Amino acid sequence: MTKLSIVLPWAMALAGSGLVAGDLSFQRLHLTDEFWGEGADVADFNHDGHNDVVCGPFWYPGPRFTERHAYMPAETTFKTKAADGSEVTIPGYEGALGTKNAYSNCFFCFTDDFNGDGWADVFVLGLPGERAFWYENPQGRPGDWPKHLAVEVPDGESPEFRDVTGDGKRELVICANGFYGYSVPNWSHPAEPWTFVPVSPKKSYHKYSHGQGAGDVNGDGRMDLIESEGWYEQPASLAGDPVWEFHPYPFCPPTDKGIAIGGAQMFAYDVNGDGLNDIITCIACHGYGLAWYEQVRDGDKIDFKRHLFVNKTPAENPYGVAFSQPHALDLVDIDGDGLKDLITGKRFWAHGPQGDVEANAPAVLYWFKLTRGPNGAEFVPHLIDNDSGVGTQVVATDIDGDKRPDIVVGNKKGLNVFLQRR
Repeated sequence: MTKLSIVLPWAMALAGSGLVAGDLSFQRLHLTDEFWGEGADVADFNHDGHNDVVCGPFWYPGPRFTERHAYMPAETTFKTKAADGSEVTIPGYEGALGTKNAYSNCFFCFTDDFNGDGWADVFVLGLPGERAFWYENPQGRPGDWPKHLAVEVPDGESPEFRDVTGDGKRELVICANGFYGYSVPNWSHPAEPWTFVPVSPKKSYHKYSHGQGAGDVNGDGRMDLIESEGWYEQPASLAGDPVWEFHPYPFCPPTDKGIAIGGAQMFAYDVNGDGLNDIITCIACHGYGLAWYEQVRDGDKIDFKRHLFVNKTPAENPYGVAFSQPHALDLVDIDGDGLKDLITGKRFWAHGPQGDVEANAPAVLYWFKLTRGPNGAEFVPHLIDNDSGVGTQVVATDIDGDKRPDIVVGNKKGLNVFLQRR
């Protein structure tokens, strides 16, 4: 039986910490150190006028976030050794509280009102390739939320929930059965599985494919789909589910060992203010590198020029910043200057304590301020925190209703909310 409500034992100490990041400051709320998911999102689930946070099987009521409620079974535990050698049982999946690698059944959380009843629901993507479900908000009634199959084959490690078709509703940018495309919720019959629409021919896309995104690359007013090796141009008509024209470009080239481990989320945005949308992503989400690709044109031909601004060594960044495994990114105007900034950091223990480069380095979280000057555009790093990092998802949105973006991230360090303060 699912425990419906848990008052967190550290609730009385949840004053948070004041963190200065550039000319912004953040209050960190460490909601739990248990590992339940590497994706989190925000919505007002209980209709009290305050945004709540969801990660894994729990949602945390705002504005204090000092208790949590399970909306699906939350019975996972693992065993480890205490300092005195005794065996202890810890709730959740094994992460920083343990010594071994484990994966949760929540890689991504997205919120929306899927059945149109006016109450926010939760869509969860678990392990790549495993069936994904949305959970129907019971409007305050107790018990597990009704569970509905959404996506039968959700392949890829960087899905995005965006309005691809321009109809005002969001679709899931994803891979399936070797194709790249998007899954469409059945908004008229929400309990039915979503429909996958391929935009590519069948290729080598698989459940661990990295680097997915959506944005208007060519400026024709239609959303294109972006992936680590190029972009698919949306045609003028989607009638008949046509294959979209592919424009190859190595946004996330193979490593020096010939292994393509790809990017994370990918964005089309006019970085330098020249009226052309550029591409922003990480080079290798299990390695190093953040870059933006400046769009350049020769007539109708679109090409790109790479601007690498974080890589393996501090010397490769003008501010001395270097970190590995930027597995999650978000793009938002966090400081209110009208330009979108980049939020990212290190995914802690992506493959465990020995599975990746610098696996045990500080789990940093940064916001990179976009600036434009006489020498061009630049992403200026500001450290928010060094003991949280990102998961496979990081979300920047206004959580506390003050019209300023905040940040929520779940990973093997637990669940953290960073409220922007000025």
